[in-house]
Amino acid sequence: MTNWILDILFPKKCIGCKKEGSYYCQSCISNILQADLVCPRCEGLAVGGQTHPICRKKFGLDGLWSLGVYAGPLKTAIQKLKYEPSLVKDFAPVLMDITIEYWAKYQPFILDLIKKDQGRGWVVVPVPLHWFKENKRGFNQSALIGQLLSNNLGLSYCEALKRTRYTKSQVGLKEKDRKGNIKNAFTLNTTHPSFGGKYLIHNTNVLLIDDVWTTGSTLRECCYFLKRAGAKKVWAITLAR
Repeated sequence: MTNWILDILFPKKCIGCKKEGSYYCQSCISNILQADLVCPRCEGLAVGGQTHPICRKKFGLDGLWSLGVYAGPLKTAIQKLKYEPSLVKDFAPVLMDITIEYWAKYQPFILDLIKKDQGRGWVVVPVPLHWFKENKRGFNQSALIGQLLSNNLGLSYCEALKRTRYTKSQVGLKEKDRKGNIKNAFTLNTTHPSFGGKYLIHNTNVLLIDDVWTTGSTLRECCYFLKRAGAKKVWAITLAR
């Protein structure tokens, strides 16, 4: 009854076109721009988003999958998710539902890998925010997305990384500056309750979650620490690229 009254007084509006009825209408969902999947190392076209054999590195990403292009309705949705706390609780599940529906329909290569292992040995790990920024914002959007994804896929969830120093926003920085800005900004978060020896990164496969892939500097740096801790495969999963 309370939700019904709230919907009348404060009707949901699509964040893309402002149409009343839902936070993300079917028209805007259908307008999410798709792009061919690319290798996370050279960003050349790659089957299933797998890292090219020639691009593979010992501590590098094994693949990259993104829902769509960072433009139009999807860009607006992610900006709302990051910077409007009042929408996070209701809107994050909407984006995750779209992602899961896409996976169910198109069966991406990464899903085949997970299904092949029957989910065993796979863990979802979010890219962390610095504690000051997370306290100020009130949430970590990557952690929220990661929790929803792990619940939908029935996988373990582990906040295995922590950010050791406060960094400038990556927005607006050139690729070289992004790499320097994020260098040595992460480490293993062995004191976090979700780690606590229960979900050991050693000998596991990781879905590394972030909202947007721009140059990949942050995700590559996180992957480096996960691989050094013994992770077998690390795939970057983002909402947009």
